[in-house]
Amino acid sequence: MVRVRLKRTGTRNMACFRIVVMDQRSSRDGKAIEELGYYDPRKKEEKINLERADYWKSVGAVISPTVVDVIERVRSGKSLKDRVRKPVLSKKAREKAKAEAEAKAKAAEEARAAAEAAKAAAEAPAGEAAPEA
Repeated sequence: MVRVRLKRTGTRNMACFRIVVMDQRSSRDGKAIEELGYYDPRKKEEKINLERADYWKSVGAVISPTVVDVIERVRSGKSLKDRVRKPVLSKKAREKAKAEAEAKAKAAEEARAAAEAAKAAAEAPAGEAAPEA
């Protein structure tokens, strides 16, 4: 069975990948039938020959999930550089943010209650001073 998958190139801690067509039984970095493009996650660059990818898919090659994602991004014209990821907070940071939000909400509630009490105190004497008819 033929697969369209990634072949690792580059040095240690600086990985780069080629998008290749290989026999499923061959090793990851073995000889490829055809090279279709590349994917560099460090520089956030990717390029693939979509015509050849479509050809290999039409003859029954299985495409890996990562290569499917690359193909979709290239087809839509999106770049990896355009992706904005939400920062992932640690458990400790999430708890701290939650505690700060609760403290802020409690302070706002107390301020609102104090304002209502002051308003009620201001209205009470005015109501007593009004003449009764």
